[in-house]
Amino acid sequence: MNIEVRYCSKTKFGNTRRIAEAIADGIGVKAVSIADEPKLTAKADILFLGGAPYANIMAPELKEYAEALDPNAVSEIVLFTTSNWSRRTVLALKKILRGKGITVRDDYFYAHMLNIDGRIEAAKEFGKKFAK
Repeated sequence: MNIEVRYCSKTKFGNTRRIAEAIADGIGVKAVSIADEPKLTAKADILFLGGAPYANIMAPELKEYAEALDPNAVSEIVLFTTSNWSRRTVLALKKILRGKGITVRDDYFYAHMLNIDGRIEAAKEFGKKFAK
């Protein structure tokens, strides 16, 4: 089974990157920024995809990534987000991806931006659930 982790992180704190890396660590794969790899290089059975809202909207780079994602390149997507209070990124991504006919899990991982350290182990465990 090929499991990939992709994320969009734009701040100096790297909260989303840290959660992506924890999820990837739980699975035993590497988390990759969509800035470094704007397109999947191999078909993913499961793609973990995450980002945070900026000024309460999804990062344009993440939206473009989701809109350009080939439905044949992924079997299923699991979302994650970090933010102060908004989970709009997850809702917006679900709408875009499901509109393309891509299966998106209802469950997702959320980490409050002020408690990233406290959510690292939970993110690893979240990833482990899918690595079986």
